Amino acid sequence: MDIIFLLKAIIIAIVEGVTEFIPVSSTGHMILIGWAIGFEGKFVEMFEVVIQLGAIMAVVVLYWKKIKESIIEFFKFIFTRGREGKKGFRFGINVVTASSPMAIVGVTFYDKIKLLFKPEAVIVGFIVGGLLLLIIEKKFADRKHKVASIDGITPVQSLKIGILQLLCVWPGMSRSASTIMGGWIAGLSTPIAAGFSFFIAIPAMIGATGKDLFEFDYSIMTLTLWISLIAGFVVAFIVSLIVMKKFVEYLKKKPMKVGLSILFCTNFIRTS
Repeated sequence: MDIIFLLKAIIIAIVEGVTEFIPVSSTGHMILIGWAIGFEGKFVEMFEVVIQLGAIMAVVVLYWKKIKESIIEFFKFIFTRGREGKKGFRFGINVVTASSPMAIVGVTFYDKIKLLFKPEAVIVGFIVGGLLLLIIEKKFADRKHKVASIDGITPVQSLKIGILQLLCVWPGMSRSASTIMGGWIAGLSTPIAAGFSFFIAIPAMIGATGKDLFEFDYSIMTLTLWISLIAGFVVAFIVSLIVMKKFVEYLKKKPMKVGLSILFCTNFIRTS
């Protein structure tokens, strides 16, 4: 049992849990920190995707009531031919609509996207992503919003959010930040945009994890690797659950730019 390797895996899992749902790139931070501590290789590539699923499971737990009700209403709408379950059906369509651009691009260019997972690309993503977030928040986030809840989002707004989410295929460009920017442009308030970003992360990460697990060469797995994978999944889940709650509370009280200015400067200094 390689304890040092396990500790490195736990560090990366903590990084994932902290960064997955705040508007900084979780993938970018894992790549840079993994490079800095010598945590790299084929297993690590699969590990980073799987622990992202652990983080997404925190969404399922935290918003289980909403997810369960929406699924029930979605099928109720279908079976009653539209007489019942309109709200859940509309929510489901919005999630599918927002997830479609990423699904199409991810499946088509998955191998090419993986080639970008290098520290140099991450640094560019950090800088460009941070600047874009500050600029778009200043221009769009303070507009008068007509959407009072997640259930009030329209399919057109969902599509705009899904298109902006494509920015995160470049490592260092945050998925959360990309979807929140899409929400601002579409006319959503910051808390609602952030909340919706949590939901549309679910299909994206399940798809990415499924592909990596299916294609992975399990012949290289050892006891250390199996324990590291399980521990990383659990740690990412627990940390994400805590961070999500705090992040949503923060967005209800303060504008994004207060925290983002600090995060952007920290990233810039770290990578310079």
